[in-house]
Amino acid sequence: MGNLILCHDRHAAHPYEITRIHCRIFTIEELCYYLCNNLYLIDYTIMNEQLCDWLDEELGMEVLASELKDVLRLHGSVEKFVLTILKSSRIYREPEMIRIQNVLEHLKNQKDIERQKFKGDNLLESGEVEEAILVYQAILNQEKDDTVDEKFYGKIYAGLGAAYGRLFLYQEAARMYDRAYQLCGDKTLIKPYLYASYKYMSLEEYHILITKNDEFMETNARMRREIEEIRKEMPEDVPSKTLEKWKRQHRRSHT
Repeated sequence: MGNLILCHDRHAAHPYEITRIHCRIFTIEELCYYLCNNLYLIDYTIMNEQLCDWLDEELGMEVLASELKDVLRLHGSVEKFVLTILKSSRIYREPEMIRIQNVLEHLKNQKDIERQKFKGDNLLESGEVEEAILVYQAILNQEKDDTVDEKFYGKIYAGLGAAYGRLFLYQEAARMYDRAYQLCGDKTLIKPYLYASYKYMSLEEYHILITKNDEFMETNARMRREIEEIRKEMPEDVPSKTLEKWKRQHRRSHT
């Protein structure tokens, strides 16, 4: 049997409003949910006396409110403020708290745009592909941030390329990888770019593409050798389901 998580039964008569997103919160669970789902965007605006007073007066969490006021008085970090709330709620088990703490530590000295990219990368890694695409697109649609270089934006396009590839939108994936390569000049992007291009182009179009660039020719030849090696290593009696699984894993590694 799994461990039970104690939920608090106190419901605020007057909600606390997160002004940044106009979100009204009535319980400690809702506050923790907001914090954990917005770790990448949390900033100093969450640290204020009003939140401390609300926890005390509306939820009866006098001890927590006092601890948070101490963090404010000692000019503690946003990370400490957030972790104090989450630990006090006792909603999250230790492994989850460690993960949250690691994320906050990683984000501590990052710019807002870097935090957004980190969120997109984590969403993509966890398989939430559509959500990752929305985050990456939001970065590209906002006003350009001159505090980061062109290579940073190249990595955003590379993330989009990987996301579209996982949705089998190979033409879009190829377009994103091409843009990423133009900005970054990172040769490791050639392989996924060619793979995505091969998946949607005709053989004639693909041949024309790879003959435009010596790096493309070399990468294509290397990819063909890798495929041949995989085929040679495959047992002849591999079940069709296993073969399809291997194919999907191979495709995934190229997007």
